[in-house]
Parts: sequence; structure tokens; C-alpha cells
Amino acid sequence: MTQKKKTQAPKKGLHPRNPHRQRYDFEALIKSCPQLAPFVSENKFGDLSVDFTNPDAVKTLNKALLSHFYQVQHWDIPPGYLCPPIPGRADYLHYIADLLADSNDGVIPQGKRVIGLDIGVGANCAYPIVGHRVYGWRFVGADIDPISIKTAKFIIESNSALAGGIKCRLQKNADNIFTDMINPDDTFDFALCNPPFHSSMAEATAGSERKVKNLSANARKKGTKAFEPTTKGKQPALNFGGQNAELWCPGGEAAFIKRMIAQSVEKQLQCYWFTTLVSKKENLPDIYKMLKQVGAVDVRTIDMAQGQKQTRVVAWTFLSSEQQREWREQRWQ
Repeated sequence: MTQKKKTQAPKKGLHPRNPHRQRYDFEALIKSCPQLAPFVSENKFGDLSVDFTNPDAVKTLNKALLSHFYQVQHWDIPPGYLCPPIPGRADYLHYIADLLADSNDGVIPQGKRVIGLDIGVGANCAYPIVGHRVYGWRFVGADIDPISIKTAKFIIESNSALAGGIKCRLQKNADNIFTDMINPDDTFDFALCNPPFHSSMAEATAGSERKVKNLSANARKKGTKAFEPTTKGKQPALNFGGQNAELWCPGGEAAFIKRMIAQSVEKQLQCYWFTTLVSKKENLPDIYKMLKQVGAVDVRTIDMAQGQKQTRVVAWTFLSSEQQREWREQRWQ
């Protein structure tokens, strides 16, 4: 296995190609999505903002971002399902593009010849939407939740901008990740995943409550009226939502990624780059150890920063230098 390379992202701010690096232009967003208007107000500094502790405000802001930047006019998710921040989802994809470019003489391979696999596509379908609209890539989105798959398919079918770009597959075995999702005749240029972070629903609920409290405190500092999501004896409102499988799994992030690595071995010649987000840096040593044990040829760690939040992508491939050259010549050049 070659030495792990580390690509540093800026300590603060998003990827240079991420269109969400600048402050939100709420006037433009409201033009694209008038439903956003009731959620926008001035804070004590005279800046327009929304209350990020309000789940309805967060969902409508994401709806506006998808409409304004990606020409997706019809997007919605069922109550309680994960509503991810679009800027962070876009960041992961831009770093995937850099990873592919680094394997292709600095040129980002674009268009329908490039196919990605999104593990845990969710009802929001965010990664395939952004990846298809920005780079023209095709996607397969996999999920264990039938409602997520049904909703993602409805979004795809409702937007002509997504036609022919995204397919969805229902994973019927919760223990499987790549198994049964990568078929014998499939070839993927990359796989991506935002794995369940927590190890139990109680842990997920506690984490969400801390997030809401932090957001509320930040809103008060900025002079923005904060949505009060909880009352005594009630569960906290999750500003980004999330069903069980989206938020937690037995063993949490570490266990999920280890299963990913183990199953990637079985599909090692059918995917150029396997990648996953790793939120907890303390999980990295075990991840690197397992990747070495299974014979990964190249392992990369890509650091990302979103405001104060630090995270990273770990990517690995089993393809030899010769196999990588043949892959590029046949699919990207």
C-alpha cells in the first residue's frame, strides 16, 4: 500500500468551486423559491437570515438552494426525514471531482460516462442531484428505506433536469452495503457515503439536542429570533431531521465503515475509488489498519472544513497502476 496522501482543505470555508462559499443572497433565493420569504428576517446587524433551529426553515432554504443553483424546481421530503445542508453535500462532490482529476492528469472527467454510487441516498437525493447537475455524472442511489427510495424516485421523475441521470435501488438486507447493490455487470468510477454517525437512537437524540441548543445560542448572539423546539418532557425537534437508519446503526460510524471496507474487497475491480465521510477522527487509525489488512493499493485522506466543523473523506482503491491506466483510457479519455 502506498503512503497515505493528505490533501488539505482551507481551515475555514468551503471548496473553491463550491458556489455556496459566499453568504446567502436571500433576495435571489426568494425569487427562485417564494416559499422561503416567510422564514427570512433581519438580525440585529441588519443582515437577512433564517432560523437554523427551525426544521421548516432549513428544509425551505435547501429547497431554494436546489432551485436557484441546480435548477431543481420540484423537491420535498417527508416529515422527519434527513434534510442535509446542501453546501456540505456539494463540498464532498467537489473533492470527489478533485480525486478523479488527480487520477486523470489533472482533468476532471465529466459527463454521463462517469458513474457514482451513493450509499444511503436518502429521501433528499442530494448527492446525485448536485453531482449530476454540476458535473453531468450519472448516479445509482442505494438505500434500505422504501420511503426514501420512493421519494427520491419521485424527485427524479418530477424534474426534467435530472432525466436519465439517476437510478435508485432498494437494499433489502440492512447488513449489506455494496453486496447486492453492485451487480455483476456494474462498473462505478466512485462510491460515496455519509455513514450513520451515532450508535443508538438515544445518542442521536442527545446529539441533535446539543446541536439545537448551540444553534439557538448562536441565533441569540446574532439577534435572530430563535425557534424554540422543545418543551419539558418532549423530544427535541431535529433541525435536519433523520430516520433511524440515517442517524445511527449498531456500532455507529466505525462499525459501518468497517463493513464498507470488508464488502469493498468483494467488488474491488468494479469501482475505481471507494470513499466515505469520517466525522470522528479517532476512528481513522482503525480504518487505516483495516485498509492495509485488506490490501488497498492507495489510500487518501481529504480534509474538509465547513465553518467550525472539521471532517474528512477517506478514499481507497484496489486497482494497480496498470489497471488504473486502463480504466482511465477506456472510460474517461
